[in-house]
Amino acid sequence: MKQSSTRPFLLMASVLLASLFLTACSSNPEKAPAAEKKFVLPDSLAKSLELDTVANSKVVNAITLTGKVAFNDDHVARIFPLVSGYIQDIKVMLGDYVEKGQALALIKSSEMAGYSSELVTAETNSSVAKKNLEATKDMYRSGLASARDSLAAEAAYEQAKAALEKAQKVLRLNGGSTNGDYIVRAPISGFIVEKLVTNNMAIRSDNSASLFTISDLKDVWVLANVYESSISSIRMGDSVNVSTLSYPGKIVHGKVDRIMNVLDPTNKVMKVRIVLPNPGYLLKPEMFADVTVNSTENKHMLCLPGNALIFDHSQYYVLVYKSPSDISIRPVQVSNTVGDKTYITEGVAAGEKVIASQALLIYQELNS
Repeated sequence: MKQSSTRPFLLMASVLLASLFLTACSSNPEKAPAAEKKFVLPDSLAKSLELDTVANSKVVNAITLTGKVAFNDDHVARIFPLVSGYIQDIKVMLGDYVEKGQALALIKSSEMAGYSSELVTAETNSSVAKKNLEATKDMYRSGLASARDSLAAEAAYEQAKAALEKAQKVLRLNGGSTNGDYIVRAPISGFIVEKLVTNNMAIRSDNSASLFTISDLKDVWVLANVYESSISSIRMGDSVNVSTLSYPGKIVHGKVDRIMNVLDPTNKVMKVRIVLPNPGYLLKPEMFADVTVNSTENKHMLCLPGNALIFDHSQYYVLVYKSPSDISIRPVQVSNTVGDKTYITEGVAAGEKVIASQALLIYQELNS
């Protein structure tokens, strides 16, 4: 009897405890998880940001060649001796700049003395023939000479004049000096790029070596070596980038101007010629040059600037930009890189904008 009266009380206590537990749970709910923070490009960074557009452009292949800087043979003057003798009073050194007509050296020559003597003889003969003609004409008018005599005197005078003109021209072609000196003068303005003589050196007019070589160096040639495996990829007019060891950060742009369609029998290379402007005379003959020939193929591919690429975990990525709060990381497949252009096979579409500056910084922020 006593045990049965306790059971309803225990049941009521259990219900009360359960209701209190439920009330406590409902009055202290768990906190909801915080929303994921989204990256927004700061205004200070957005102002200096560079964007580029993915474009569909012609594919360009790059071929790297070696070469060297050479004279432009169309603007070079090689000076050969016209007379024999001894060279003296050389006034220029290798590398000097000279003006057209400037005296370079002096040649003491017996040939020049002979030309002077021939001129004096021709002048004397011309003077004598002229006086003889005048006297014969007077005698012909007086009946003391025949018409034949008059014609003969006139012919002799014409021959003497021709001999005088020849002697004058020969002397003039050889410098015009009448004291036995031949002055070597610059035929064009430019730099002395070769000097093969010294003072008191004996020279001959039949010598095959030049005394001086002058080049204006306003433009120069770059002669590049093309190996057999690359010959089919080189075409006239292909654009070329040239750099040298002396100016590693400076790129000079040109075009393939001529293809020499023969191979050197020794090293089995074909030469191609590039004509380059040379402001400031920075490019000097015999400099070694690195030559990159850009040949265009007849097909198109998606292209974007190389500085937009990010390489991470053996994969290339770009940052596709839609707005300061909508920047996405996009993996891409790279086909080839030529200069500052990279060709893409997949991952982006034409017309999409990509971040082309400070891409690595933003990429790290997006991944943090």
